[in-house]
Amino acid sequence: MKPQPAPQIFEGRFVTLTPLDVAADVAELHAISHVDETTRKLWRFMPRGPFSDVAEQAAFLREWQATPNVIAFTVRTSGTHQPLGSISLMSIRAEHGVAELGNIWYAPAAQRTKANTESCYLLLRYCFEKLGYRRMEWKCDARNEPSRNAALRLGFTFEGIFRQHMIIKGENRDTAWFAMLDHEWPQISAAMRKWLYVDDSVSLGRLIAESRSVQSGA
Repeated sequence: MKPQPAPQIFEGRFVTLTPLDVAADVAELHAISHVDETTRKLWRFMPRGPFSDVAEQAAFLREWQATPNVIAFTVRTSGTHQPLGSISLMSIRAEHGVAELGNIWYAPAAQRTKANTESCYLLLRYCFEKLGYRRMEWKCDARNEPSRNAALRLGFTFEGIFRQHMIIKGENRDTAWFAMLDHEWPQISAAMRKWLYVDDSVSLGRLIAESRSVQSGA
């Protein structure tokens, strides 16, 4: 059995992940995610939300935090510590060395920045390199094209659609499954580090594709 992930602070160059503190964080998280109709659309494919007020969102976050095998984080800018959104390690199965990145959302100001890439990088590095996990997963509503594109851009491999997998907010959800394996991580992490910290003139997706071509000898 692999170690169980532990709530802790992850420091990056662009973002800092801190274990979710509902009492301390919820007002800020609500403010950046319920400003107007554009931000309220963040919740379209999330399991709950948008929320009528801070108290309703706090109730959900406490429920989410209490879910077995979930570790939720608040994402903040490094330095200024302005709130950007949230990400979770979830569906943790230490006996198999498997976990999922999920329940991810960011305020519009953080989208198309390096926030999500570095947040995912920090947690993937922790699970693969520190804990020795074998597989990391990414799942989303099959209609959620931005999430599907993000998974592919980060180096996850599409594995298929689980049809009629869930009922979310009274609607059927077909779920798109993606995964990244431990032997794939060295090439993916090298591409991520280059894009994040050295040179982002070439897209991350292209860097990962090129690293895979080199590895396969193509």
